[in-house]
Amino acid sequence: MKPFSGTSLTDHALTTGEVLLTYWKVKAEYQWDAGLAMSTYLNGLKQGKLLGIHCPQCRRTLIPPRVFCELCFRPLDQWVELANIGKINTYSVSYVNWDATRRQTPEVPAVIEIDGASPGMGILHLMGEVGDTLEAITRRLKVGTPVQAVWKPDSEREGAITDIRYFRPIG
Repeated sequence: MKPFSGTSLTDHALTTGEVLLTYWKVKAEYQWDAGLAMSTYLNGLKQGKLLGIHCPQCRRTLIPPRVFCELCFRPLDQWVELANIGKINTYSVSYVNWDATRRQTPEVPAVIEIDGASPGMGILHLMGEVGDTLEAITRRLKVGTPVQAVWKPDSEREGAITDIRYFRPIG
């Protein structure tokens, strides 16, 4: 017994006109408002700068920035330029792509605590220049390893987190 009743379409039926077939190009355009905090942050990335925001009440500097402090609920507007360096808070060695296919060489996502931001504040990004085997990567990287942002050239930046190509170990 077939799991579904009916007649399957064949390539022959589709190419000879036995069935009605229509092609169209979908125009799926959209716009997204990043908001005040994220727009300023993304504009900073386009200029090759990491921007955080300071809460004078809690005395924390946050990255990524927010429009209000989630601890004291104070509105935030004191922008701070942060260093292009930091340290690894945590990392993973991944042999799986986003679509669950196997990678030949590993990818290393890491949470980077940016210098000048409060402890525990950081961004998720990829590591680079760490080797292409598990052994090489684990020799180069540890929690606390100092790292530096590697930026795209000015002409290639578009105001996205990918304006940072990757972070690389320092030293």
